[in-house]
Amino acid sequence: MLPPPPPTVFPIAPPPAPLPPGLYIVATPIGNLGDLSPRAAAVLRGAALIAAEDTRVTAKLLAHLGVKVPMTPYHDHNGDAVRPGLVAQAATAAVALVSDAGTPLISDPGFKLVGAARSAGVAVVTIPGPCAAIAALTLAALPTDRFLFMGFLPAKAAMRDTAIDEVARLRATLVCYESGPRTAATLTALAARLGDRPAAVAREITKRFEETTTGSLATLAARYAAAAPRGEVVIVVGGFAATSDDVDLDGLLAAAMARTSLSAAVAEVSAALGLARSAVYSRALALRDG
Repeated sequence: MLPPPPPTVFPIAPPPAPLPPGLYIVATPIGNLGDLSPRAAAVLRGAALIAAEDTRVTAKLLAHLGVKVPMTPYHDHNGDAVRPGLVAQAATAAVALVSDAGTPLISDPGFKLVGAARSAGVAVVTIPGPCAAIAALTLAALPTDRFLFMGFLPAKAAMRDTAIDEVARLRATLVCYESGPRTAATLTALAARLGDRPAAVAREITKRFEETTTGSLATLAARYAAAAPRGEVVIVVGGFAATSDDVDLDGLLAAAMARTSLSAAVAEVSAALGLARSAVYSRALALRDG
């Protein structure tokens, strides 16, 4: 009879090494908790302290992970007061920075903390992951080789219009965040100042009721004026498209302004090129005053 085989011995995995001191920028899910990366989960478990935009929101994520880690609020309203203490702690321990959802610093507080940490010689490590702006860009069926993230446009109409005019002739896809109730007004302003460009509205990305709607800015504005979208919204707009007729906008404006009034020149050139009159007017003022 053969002797019994020796018992199988499974090696016991050593405990994970403690995280080195530093500031860890940790991207968290924008909806679906399954999008949290294993590395992000490991950093959150191993951090000595988590600086959170809203500790109540982050507490739900930690509960999902089954861990308890000390947290402290870090947001625009208390940043100046708590920043020095966070930097000092990150010099000797692992401090994780998270926002309510997505990648910190992307339309969220944090860049001043990163700057202060670097100035103090503290290591800064990024743990990349979900970002609503990038996710919406992939859903919009618009060019992705060049794009500009605009964050939230100003709430006041005059400031919003100025921000839109600044990018009117940029040959890049535009991406901005918006709340549901303000979506229709923002789309209307974009259409008025940029022309009726192709666009997309993505909402509730990665969540149960995720939806991406494409169409022209005017069509989308009418759709959401009738029924405001629910949840978090990302608006994606096609960039300025130069044609053989509008490559020399400045030249056409200069010629028209030399023989007629500024307002008449704007009306003439905007009609000829199919551009929003407000954008052409802003350019005409710049040429006249520059």
